Amino acid sequence: MTDDASVPRLSRRFALSSLAAFGAVGMSGGARADEPAKSTPPQAPDRTRKSEPNSSHPEPADQPGVTAHPVIKTQSDVLYRPLIHFSPTTGFMNDPNGLIFDGTHYHLYYQYDPFAPYAGHVHWGHAISTDMLHWEDQPIAIDETKDGEAFTGCTVLDVKNTSGLFDTDKGGMAAIYTRATPHKQTQYLAISKDNGQSFTEYAHNPVLDIGSNSFRDPKILFHKPTNQWVMVIAKSRLHQIAFYASIDLIHWTHLSDFGPSGLFGVDYECPNLLEIPVEGGGSRWVLLVSVNPGGPTGGSITQYFIGDFDGSRFTPGDTVIGLTDFAKDAYALQLYDNMPNGEAVAIAWLGNWQYCQELPTHSWRGAMTLPRTLALRHDAAGWLRLAQKPRGVEALRGAEIAFPTRRIAAGSSAQATLPLGGALELVMSVTVDERPHDLPLGDKGRTGRFVIVFGNEQDESLTIGFDAFSGQLWLDRNDLNGFSQPFFTGQFSTALNPDDRHFDIHLILDACTLEIFANGGLSVGTALIFPSNPLTFLRLEASGAGASIENLALYPLKKTMPRETAVSG
Repeated sequence: MTDDASVPRLSRRFALSSLAAFGAVGMSGGARADEPAKSTPPQAPDRTRKSEPNSSHPEPADQPGVTAHPVIKTQSDVLYRPLIHFSPTTGFMNDPNGLIFDGTHYHLYYQYDPFAPYAGHVHWGHAISTDMLHWEDQPIAIDETKDGEAFTGCTVLDVKNTSGLFDTDKGGMAAIYTRATPHKQTQYLAISKDNGQSFTEYAHNPVLDIGSNSFRDPKILFHKPTNQWVMVIAKSRLHQIAFYASIDLIHWTHLSDFGPSGLFGVDYECPNLLEIPVEGGGSRWVLLVSVNPGGPTGGSITQYFIGDFDGSRFTPGDTVIGLTDFAKDAYALQLYDNMPNGEAVAIAWLGNWQYCQELPTHSWRGAMTLPRTLALRHDAAGWLRLAQKPRGVEALRGAEIAFPTRRIAAGSSAQATLPLGGALELVMSVTVDERPHDLPLGDKGRTGRFVIVFGNEQDESLTIGFDAFSGQLWLDRNDLNGFSQPFFTGQFSTALNPDDRHFDIHLILDACTLEIFANGGLSVGTALIFPSNPLTFLRLEASGAGASIENLALYPLKKTMPRETAVSG
């Protein structure tokens, strides 16, 4: 492979560079002499790391002797293994990357240490699916090499062979990702001639090097109005997202930088940019940026900005930032490329860097969320926000579990037995009664709470509750006894619609994973859960005021992958 370029290609590249320079400088307008000088953002401590790549999480697997210890499977590895959420057979998995639909299969690439259940020795693991639920494991797609670990990146279909690296004009799949060493993070290009099963590195890598060890996680889209590839990439310690353009995936021209903006945090990572439909008509551009650590709930989180993108610069529509999750265990949300009809679908890593390497499983660590369809919707206050809903889970439903209760009086409850060890889906719509005028203040000063309890006879409980008269939802995993760690905080909450006694919820409980979609998907909570014994019943409770259940459906979900779990099949 070579990057020999024809004269026309050089001319186009020169024109692109000229336009980029004008867009970055000329379009911004010159500063007047009487304007105050702009403050200079802090500089990243790019060359302080000596033993591992510059990231704000430790990589113990990179330390001497770690891989010499045998990986031992324990009972916890089976008990906590999800039935429908993707998890690695062994080793350590974190960020999804390279998500793409090739016309037949959905590809899930992911950050993977195949040798030990700790971060480090990062390769690209790989799985494929025809529905994003039933995954088939594939060989490792991109290896760690002498040039560094294979950090997060993306794949694209170069269908017009703009790179000139494929044998036919039909092109093929290309991967652009970060090679990371303790001293430098640079962007590499590799191509696949077997539909994403394996990749061959471009002979003249790296294709982008700015001399930093805090520069990573490229995500590329083809911007049709300007007829160019656009890369969004994190200048991690600077809290900036950089935009680059290319006509061939090889030569990149800097366009602009976004930020510092958003949460303080330590590292900005895994940016994504996509035009997402607005419910009711139109669309807006959404820039997703993951932060670690620095999330309001502690540790890692994904934030988003809504605005406009003109092919060279992202401009937020306002000063508001959103969070993709109100709990703690959804990070590095990544968008699928080449989706039919422009559907916006994402998967996140179901974990948090504060404790992901200490979880009670021992032969494997890491899981992915279910695929989520994304849209933009105006909330009750008129703000435009990201809404998420699980994609395609209905196809996994077994026979509905009977739970005929449609009314719960104040101070009472109703209960159903759960199948042992299975994955469950609960869909509910509830309205809490008006507060009686003569009702004294209830326990802890509140009345009118509706509580969903998953529990067992060992007094463990997982609760999701709605406080009708403050319009808030909570999640409490504190009363589960399978895992304890200082950062593994147990309680989270989110505001729903004010002055509204009604709430809807859609949740999926699967071994050690819980995903909650409330308020039509405007409020999403993702959490790891570790009961020391299986949860055997579901109880619904009302306190202070009664509640009417307009809709209640409880389903077992069928296992989707050949992993050893608490449920056979």
